[in-house]
Order: sequence, then C-alpha cells, then structure tokens
Amino acid sequence: HGLMTYVKPSRADSDVYINQKIDVTNLVKYYEKNRKKDENIKLTYFHLFCTAFAKTVYNRPLLNRFIINKRFYDRKHIKLAFVAKREFTDDSEENMSVITVENQDNLETLKQKISGQVKNIRSSKMNSADKFMDTIGKLPGFLKKIVMGIIKFADNHDLIPESLTCNSIYHASVLVSNLGSIKCGAIYHNLTDFGTNSILITIGEIKDEPVVIDGKVEIRKMCEFGTNLDERIADGYYFVKSLKVFEYILQNPELLNDPINT
Repeated sequence: HGLMTYVKPSRADSDVYINQKIDVTNLVKYYEKNRKKDENIKLTYFHLFCTAFAKTVYNRPLLNRFIINKRFYDRKHIKLAFVAKREFTDDSEENMSVITVENQDNLETLKQKISGQVKNIRSSKMNSADKFMDTIGKLPGFLKKIVMGIIKFADNHDLIPESLTCNSIYHASVLVSNLGSIKCGAIYHNLTDFGTNSILITIGEIKDEPVVIDGKVEIRKMCEFGTNLDERIADGYYFVKSLKVFEYILQNPELLNDPINT
C-alpha cells in the first residue's frame, strides 16, 4: 500500500468504478412522511442522500483522505460539492457549490445549507471560485495554458488561497451529481489530477423494480449509484464495508435526524 503512490502516481489512473443498486423503499416512505414539515425549505432526495454521504464519510474516515505529490493527507473537515445550473436549459450557466459539514450537522441543518447555496445560484450570485475560473476562461489560449500550469503547480504545493479552494468542487471530500433529478441513470465520471477530490458519486433515478425477498418477488424502490474513487486512499475491504454503512443508513433513514458524528 505504501508503494501504490509510486506505482500509480496519478489520481486519474487510480480511480475505480463501483456500481451499486440500493433498496431505498424505507427512504421513500421517510421522504413522503417528512416532505411537508417545512414549507419554506422543502425536503428533497438530494438532501437525504447528501446527509447519508456525510454520515458515511464521518464514520469511515479514510474516505476523507487525498493524495498529492505521493503523500497522504487527512482532511480536517468534510466537504460536499455539487454543480448547479441556474435554470434547466441548454445554455444556462453552471456554478460550483461546496458546503462544509460540521460534526453536529444533521438532515435539517444540511438541508438549510444546501438550499442556501442553491438560492444564491438562482439569484445569480457567483462565488470566488466561479469568478476566478470565469476570468481565466476569457484569456487567450496560450495564456490559459501558462496560467493553468502555474495554478496546478501552486495546487500541488498548497499555495492556492483558501478563499478559492473553499468553493472549489475539485477540493471537496465528495463531489455529488444528482442525475435522478433529470430522469437519468447513474454514470461514471472520471476523477481529475487537479485538486484533492478523491470520491465522485452520481445518483440515478429511483425506480420500481422486482426484487426476490425470502423466495417471493416484491416490487421495491431501487436507486442506482455510480461511484468513482481513488483506490489508493484505502483498500477494497474498507470500501466495501463503507458501502454497507451507506446502505444501512439509507435503509434506516431515521438515523439522518441524528448528528453525523453518531
């Protein structure tokens, strides 16, 4: 394991793909029961899944690792990232969003954080990372190459200001893409050698599917997840157990009401 970073120095060459279908019947019942409690911030499946991701990472801390320059680092905080469009149109702008998860956060507080980020995007407020990327994007091609080379060097040596990385999806614990919201199945999205993000998860559409339980066929609510992760941060056994923890949380959704550190 100590030699893995030398055998595979690149994150993009070390990502593994995991496809998992999980029975979310209990989660759907929980959602239907609770979605009308707060009229100001309506509960969504994205809120539920993000809370489950945060809870899993907290309780499986090796998932919050990253590797730069062949060295292992443990993050001080759990950060969830997602990209949101201002409108569901082809030419609508996309904005990066990152929320920092505190130890005492639960479904209610994370729902408010996520909704707050989305509200800022809908009101056309760009964060510092968006503005920085937008400025670079307007440069001539030859300057882009030079500037990005400098940025990558700075990133590898921890020289980028935190005011930029705190809003960067490339510097988050988990990058989440909710494809189910646009009626799409889970896909696999590659990791990148820029930044520190080691886990990328896509959420598919929740569908009714026949499942054999105790020899009988039942129609259950199933959701597909596509996960890419840097295999160097832990071993296969650790990843499989982490998936089991995530599955257990989704099948016992009342756990989402508790702080993530339980």
